[in-house]
Formats: sequence, structure tokens, C-alpha cells
Amino acid sequence: MLKEKKILIAVTGSIAAYKIAALVRILIKSGVEVKIVMTKAATQFIPALTLSTLCKNEVLQDLYTNDAWTNHVMLGRWADIILVAPASCNTIAKMANGVCDNLLLAVYLSATCPVFIAPAMDEDMWLHQSTQKNILLLRSFGNTILPVTNGELASGLIGEGRMMEPEDMLLYIEHYFQKNKNLEGKKVLISAGPTHEALDPVRFIGNKSSGKMGIALAEECKNRGAEVTLVLGPSVESVPVNINIIRVNTAAEMYDACVNGFNETDIAIMCAAVADYSPVIISQEKIKKKEETLFVELKKTKDILKQLGQLKTDKQILVGFALETADEENNAIKKIKDKNADFIILNSLNDEGAGFGYSTNKITIFDKAFNKFSFEIKSKEAVAVDIINTILKI
Repeated sequence: MLKEKKILIAVTGSIAAYKIAALVRILIKSGVEVKIVMTKAATQFIPALTLSTLCKNEVLQDLYTNDAWTNHVMLGRWADIILVAPASCNTIAKMANGVCDNLLLAVYLSATCPVFIAPAMDEDMWLHQSTQKNILLLRSFGNTILPVTNGELASGLIGEGRMMEPEDMLLYIEHYFQKNKNLEGKKVLISAGPTHEALDPVRFIGNKSSGKMGIALAEECKNRGAEVTLVLGPSVESVPVNINIIRVNTAAEMYDACVNGFNETDIAIMCAAVADYSPVIISQEKIKKKEETLFVELKKTKDILKQLGQLKTDKQILVGFALETADEENNAIKKIKDKNADFIILNSLNDEGAGFGYSTNKITIFDKAFNKFSFEIKSKEAVAVDIINTILKI
């Protein structure tokens, strides 16, 4: 699949640079021709000699060497893709704002091929508003941002900001070159994120869902040629361009949006963490702290998945999610029966790195014949690939 492809790896100053040696090895074994550019800061973390030996090409660092000019324009035109990995906070800021003070940035700014960016930094840097603004800018330019993962960081803290592992990068790159448009002409409806059920003008009942899994599914379906509608609850996650987004807040709003759009849908994937109950009475004023206890009466919300199961025709595919904490598999199978779903994607909060807030997930898929398909923990983008592949295969 990758044989004779040409990839230019741009390495910046981050401790994660040591992983690029492993990435180069697996790319070379896959038949890829690899060239590398590095910033001077990157050479403090991994020697250029190591990478040049592995990729069998000179590693380039300077615009000028011994009075000779490095043709950064031709480098950007030579590659099928450019992979900036690791992409430090500093380089991301420069790329987003058109700064050109080294060879790597000159190559990026003159590139005519797709650019993939793999951020790597400490969690506080990653979550800083300026970094997130720069990421949004880079995404708006058409660059692909590889997701960071959650784990141990160079600071010793645990959190988001780790660079995607080389094996996952390989999967991402392979998937790009597949250019599989097996959803061309299909309409896909996806729900994602939490819902917020108001108690008063300032408080709500909600959950910790980020919407990352549903957004990853939307992007995957879009990449395969589908016309995607994403019904998104209150989420701060960025969403790729060319996806129709319907923003909602409450379970009732999400119900209306999903039911109204279902008739023209070929595949519906209900990934959102919808509230099961909402307050019977919503106070029009902020509830003051007066009594020792406060009782809130709740009522059931409308069941979106069940309603879609009742409306579903033989030409439609309905997929639901089940987040469980006990008796997981039996609950997932029961959900298939009760909701008339074609697939249920099981998440267990007992699995480390799965569930709300993580950039990774671990799933088990059940089809309506109760066949079971289990997968290892992966980035949510890789999980989205597994889900769509399984749906289309079955």
C-alpha cells in the first residue's frame, strides 16, 4: 500500500523526537522513501546521524550549507505527504502565523502536498488557549492534526499532550493513501457529545462526554465520501470542515434533530451521551442555597435510539453506543433487542483509557446476530476506522 510513496518527516524540538527512529524504520520496511528535515532544537533530542542512517538520506537542517542553497520548494513538491512529528508548541505557533525562520518552516510554507501534524507537548501547553487557537488555524488551512494521546508526559505529570505512537501514525498514513470512498453517495447521521438539562438559568445536569468519539466518526465518514450531519451537544472540541453541524443543548433538542433528519439517512450512529432524565420544573431564577437538602424531581427523556429503531427501514443501518459499568456484554445485547439496532458499540468504564474525556477508547462491537468483535485500546480516530470497517463488512 505504501510501496514507493514519498514522505518528508519534519522533526522539531521535543523529547518525543526519539520515537521518530522507530517511525522511520517501520516506514522504510513498508517500502516508503523517507527524507527528513530537522530544526536545530530537534538535534538536541536525537542525532541527525541516527535518522540519516535509518532513512538512507542526508538529514537537512539549514537553508544554506557551505555556500549552497537547500531547495526547500522542491522538497515540498517531492513529497506525497509531509509529516511534522513531533510538532512542538513553538513550531505550531510559527506554522499557524506564517513565520519562516528555518528550513523546516520554509518547506512547510512552500509545500503543495498534504501536511500531517503530530503535536507533542505538556498538557498545560496543549490546553492553553493560544495553542488551541493555533491548532484551529492550522486545521482551517487544510492540514490534518493527528490527535494527541493521554499518558505520562516528560514533566512527570499524567495528561494529554503525548505524541501519537509511531504504529498509529502508520495506520493513519495507510488510511490516507487508501482513499477509500466506500461511503460515496451515502448520508450519515451522527450524534455526539453530552446534553445539558437545565435546573435554573445557571445550573444543569450533564455528564463528562467530550464528543471526541462522535467527531472522529464524523470525520472518518466524511473522508470516505459520505454526506455527514453531526448533531453535537455542548462540546468545545473542534470539528472538521465540510461537515453539517446541528448544535443542540438538551436531550429534547437532540431528539428532534435526530428524528427529523432520520428519514433521509442511510446510516445513523448514535454516539452521544444523552441524559436519561431531565428536571420536571426548571426554575426561572437561580436556586438559592437555603435548606439543608434540595429535592429535584426528574422525568424520563425521550429515547432517541429506540425511536429511530421503530422508524428504521430495511435499507437503513442503525448503530448505538452502550457505556456500561457492570454486566457489560449482557446489557449491550439487551440494547440491540430493545432498540432494534443493527450494531451496539460497547464501552466499559472498567477499561483504563476508555470512556469520557480520553483521546483513546476500547470497544467491543455486537451485531444484531449477537456476533462479537473485540478491539484493543486505540486512539479514537483509529477506533472510528474499526467501527466503520466493521459496519460495512457485516
